[in-house]
Amino acid sequence: MRTTVDIPDTMYRRLKARAASEGSSTKALILRGVEQVLKGGRPPTRRRIASPPLVPSKRPGKLQLDNAQIYDIISFP
Repeated sequence: MRTTVDIPDTMYRRLKARAASEGSSTKALILRGVEQVLKGGRPPTRRRIASPPLVPSKRPGKLQLDNAQIYDIISFP
């Protein structure tokens, strides 16, 4: 099957150079990449990052804390 894919010029130049250095064609390199993606199955799911703990302050605004003070305020496992 034939298809058209728009590849940015800079990426295409890198692709062409890589194919030449491997003694291959750009088509073969693209097909190898597509095959590798398809073999990999589903992409890993992104883990949701918990929001950082809030440190209460009597004077809201800029708070100057060093690591020792942070360890005193927040319990780390």
